Amino acid sequence: MLRRVQQYIRKEELLGEGAKVLVCVSGGADSVALLDVLQRGGYDCVVAHCNFHLRGEESKRDEAFVRELAERRGVKLRVQSFETEKVAAERRQSIEMAARELRYRWFEQVAREEGCTAIAVAHHQNDQAETVVMNLLMRAKSVNPVTGGEPMIIRPLLCTTHEYIVHYLRDIRKIGWVEDSTNSDTSIKRNGIRAWLNQRSKGEIENICATAAYMQGYADEQDGVRSRARELVELYEQLKAYQPKEVEAIYEAMQRGESGKRFELNGATVIIKKHTCNILES
Repeated sequence: MLRRVQQYIRKEELLGEGAKVLVCVSGGADSVALLDVLQRGGYDCVVAHCNFHLRGEESKRDEAFVRELAERRGVKLRVQSFETEKVAAERRQSIEMAARELRYRWFEQVAREEGCTAIAVAHHQNDQAETVVMNLLMRAKSVNPVTGGEPMIIRPLLCTTHEYIVHYLRDIRKIGWVEDSTNSDTSIKRNGIRAWLNQRSKGEIENICATAAYMQGYADEQDGVRSRARELVELYEQLKAYQPKEVEAIYEAMQRGESGKRFELNGATVIIKKHTCNILES
């Protein structure tokens, strides 16, 4: 888990070595694993916890859990309470939308105050797949979705699944977490999709995420944004006549400048030449 996330952080250029990062911790398995992995990776973590006061005693339990977790791990903790229902009514928003805006505005404020270079949230591959089904868009790194500002929002766990996160905490690290009881309410659209995805295999989840990555590349191309996803799509378009199955491996070899490395495709050979490639038809 640590190696996988560290490799992903380097590949996506999410954090510099030893960077100070605001880690958003609800107390659930995903965010607890995020804090554990980032701390083990040598990053200077500050924990941020939002109490939206939407679940009565559960909300109090979650805050108490995060406070104890931060104290045990020796990290600075920032906690903010919100009158979420009141704010939603005043703004004529859904509770979910109001909570989203409140937390991301506060995350940006706290990150600036604490001198953090990024805001780490615990989205993982299952979340990516949910987003594909709902909206078809989630990035490893993005501006604050509410304010449009910085520091950047990063998602170091997009390289793994919720299933593996639970295994990592329960079986490997022996770390506890708390569960949000509303996650089982499938009348909420995202929860219904989550329940459906939980019945899918790891391979199926990864296929959905791979589709999302390619779609992101096409979106970046349309928007004129240079990104790894766009470069992968451009390479795929260059090679698609040969039914390539190793586009990512070819791309990584190009990034590493592995001159002379060969890939055999259907009807052609790809030869790496520094950071480009030559295609020789059979």
